[in-house]
Amino acid sequence: MATAQISDILAAVPLPAIVIDTNQRIAEANADALTLLGQGIVGRHFTAILRRPEMIDTIEGALADRRPRKAEYQTNDGAHDIIYEVTCRAVEALGGIMLSFQDTTHLHQAGQMRRDFVANVSHELRTPLTALMGFIETLRGAASKDEAARERFLAIMDAEASRMNRLVGDLLSLSRVESEERVRPREPVNLTGLLTSVLNSLRPLGETANVAFVKNFPEGEVTLPGDADQLRQVFTNLIENAIKYGGTGGRVTVALSVAERDPALRAPAARVQVTDQGPGIDPRHLPRLTERFYRADSHRSRQLGGTGLGLAIVKHIVNRHRGRLRVESELGKGASFTVILPTSAPAQADEQQA
Repeated sequence: MATAQISDILAAVPLPAIVIDTNQRIAEANADALTLLGQGIVGRHFTAILRRPEMIDTIEGALADRRPRKAEYQTNDGAHDIIYEVTCRAVEALGGIMLSFQDTTHLHQAGQMRRDFVANVSHELRTPLTALMGFIETLRGAASKDEAARERFLAIMDAEASRMNRLVGDLLSLSRVESEERVRPREPVNLTGLLTSVLNSLRPLGETANVAFVKNFPEGEVTLPGDADQLRQVFTNLIENAIKYGGTGGRVTVALSVAERDPALRAPAARVQVTDQGPGIDPRHLPRLTERFYRADSHRSRQLGGTGLGLAIVKHIVNRHRGRLRVESELGKGASFTVILPTSAPAQADEQQA
């Protein structure tokens, strides 16, 4: 087959692809392969370009017996590792074998995320379980007749059991939210009334922490399409966090505003901003706050009963509503969490795309 024909065939392949001839040299490469492996690879021995032993063994085996093979090729773009699945197939019309490189980095990342998630859940459950087992053993032994110790241990056991219960509840909630994330809610929700209800339900917690609520709402109702229960969960989480982490003796401001065209969504939207007067969050933590089990202050979060999943749940609910979550904070100047939600019903095209 003519060189021009081979080039045309490779150019039509939607992946980086090269042809290695019977002399073990790279005969042709498409533009994507030249970008991946280098502009001067054509005519060179493949071992000078693909130096990994696994790749060399795979290519030599495919050249010898003409059977299809696969191998993994790893490179780096200067910032991240990129992993390709390389498929080697004999193509008699081309007089050699063709290698195609498919980027599978996202699959490896998803696998790593699953492993990290399982490890994090196991770690979060192991701590209270270990404490419960230790206290049970103590109550059966040395403290079996010590009434004061028994009451103290039972209180701690109750707290640890409640912590596990919150964790399991948040895991179930996160799973449910993720399964519904691509289905946009359509039911009308009175956002003004919902926020007022959330503030009323959290007032006892605020009074215990000596935290005052400041409402800044527009006149009249603000209505938008949404899932009332999930939005209640979002604002309960954000306001509760503001009370717990904002410090005692301060105030939490909840502001609601509406815009005909919000710059974040480029559409009519409502903004709910929850601001506290606490110690603030170090800027280096802000990009990772919505990751599962990520805590800016792990010790304090556990002391206050946090599971590390609250903001992850918030993010997924906001995504389901096609909204945005913004976090702003400076050390010593409090933190501000803003939820931006579209106030108009989804267009048909948008729903089909979702």
